[in-house]
Amino acid sequence: MTALHQEHASHKHAHGPDCGHTRVRHGDHVEYAHDGHFHREHEGHWDECEQDAHVAHEDHDHRHGDGCGHESVLHGDHVDYLHDGHRHAAHDGHWDDH
Repeated sequence: MTALHQEHASHKHAHGPDCGHTRVRHGDHVEYAHDGHFHREHEGHWDECEQDAHVAHEDHDHRHGDGCGHESVLHGDHVDYLHDGHRHAAHDGHWDDH
């Protein structure tokens, strides 16, 4: 699974530990939830952190939802749940690894 390199144009906000946006450890980087999408720093600018493929999270028995114990973050037209360094989203009866 690789991330698409999509620069977030005209992003003047400087994300950091005290910026007020949810901070997410995601694989080998940190990203910030902002306005329904995720930003990561990349070579002096901010990228949208989106995967280039559909990846089902195998063997995920846990059902995310209200009160599941994992933080939820709006991501486009759905909700991601932050779980063990990745984001899970419901998709066609299984959980995707975002």
